[in-house]
Amino acid sequence: MIIQGGTIHIGDGAVIRDGYIRLEGGRIAAVGQGSCPDRGEPVLDARGKIVTPGFIDAHCHVGMWEEGLDFEGDDGNETTDPCTPHLRAIDGVNPLDRAFEEALDYGITTIVTGPGSANPVAGQICAMKTRGRVVDEMVIKAPVGMKFALGENPKGVYSEKSQTPVTRMAIAAIIRGELQKAKRYWEDCQRAKEDEDTDPPELDAKCEALIPVLTRQVKAHFHTHRADDICTALRIIREFGLDGVIVHGTEGHLIPETIAGAGVPVICGPVISTRGKPELRSLERKNAAVLLRAGVEVAINTDAPEVPIDLLAASVAIAVKAGVPREKAIPLISGSAAGICGIGDRVGRIAPGLDGDILIFGEDPIGLLVKPEHIFVDGKQLR
Repeated sequence: MIIQGGTIHIGDGAVIRDGYIRLEGGRIAAVGQGSCPDRGEPVLDARGKIVTPGFIDAHCHVGMWEEGLDFEGDDGNETTDPCTPHLRAIDGVNPLDRAFEEALDYGITTIVTGPGSANPVAGQICAMKTRGRVVDEMVIKAPVGMKFALGENPKGVYSEKSQTPVTRMAIAAIIRGELQKAKRYWEDCQRAKEDEDTDPPELDAKCEALIPVLTRQVKAHFHTHRADDICTALRIIREFGLDGVIVHGTEGHLIPETIAGAGVPVICGPVISTRGKPELRSLERKNAAVLLRAGVEVAINTDAPEVPIDLLAASVAIAVKAGVPREKAIPLISGSAAGICGIGDRVGRIAPGLDGDILIFGEDPIGLLVKPEHIFVDGKQLR
């Protein structure tokens, strides 16, 4: 299949005007300026259209809290234990949740979904396509991240139970303690491999789940809102040498240079939100713009179902109104989002070798409830 003509937004800020894309075997085979050499393949005329990579929601809980259900579809927080790194999102996601269909309808072809923020160590996040009916066939990478949470949410959940943690100190202590335990466990495993006279430690599922985090194979996603919690996350990331990501980062605009100096990216959002709890009292729509100006790598998310997932592009439009440069708008939900989440080798850009996830719009895609005219996922035309 050849997509010919149109203004092609690569996903990293680069733009090709009147270019082409060739799809083959589910992937992008070629992209370039002008006309694609005629090989007798079907051609979709995109002249006058805007062409982008499939959009990415870099942090949500789609399929973990199902649309239209109460307890029956609530599988995001295991509030019986403040430390649950061994829990896997792929075991809780329902791919038949209506939100998947809605996401795809608005061009969101990839989501990064996982546990909620009740537990200081909440569990494993997965990146997956929104097209499909079986999780195992939709997954891009699992785990793609480990969810940690600081601040108000763990405090609120466990203070009601009269159980630790009820302070920010205890939250940080639990995270440190589990990482230290996993580090010792990993060292004991390595020692047993090197010395046949040394017995390996007894299997510990929690430690096993944290080893890829310690070895930077899996990113550490820290749910934070307040500036002090962001600094605590940066401190833990630094202490253990983690590949960290700040999620939400609501008060990031108060300490942008600190975050930039740490070299840690931020997934900002939800942008469409009230100041509905104390941690959000300093919420500002300029947050992403301030962070970008400081040199922080940024993506935008919805936190769906907190905010409907079909408002992802609208969230970016609001961020642009608040100061994000227009040329950075599409990367916030494509190339930058993929890079931050560690899936840039599969999705997020229109480049040879990447998945054939392509959107074609008849109008500016960064707006309110704009649907693509054509959608390709894994090289297959769905619309």
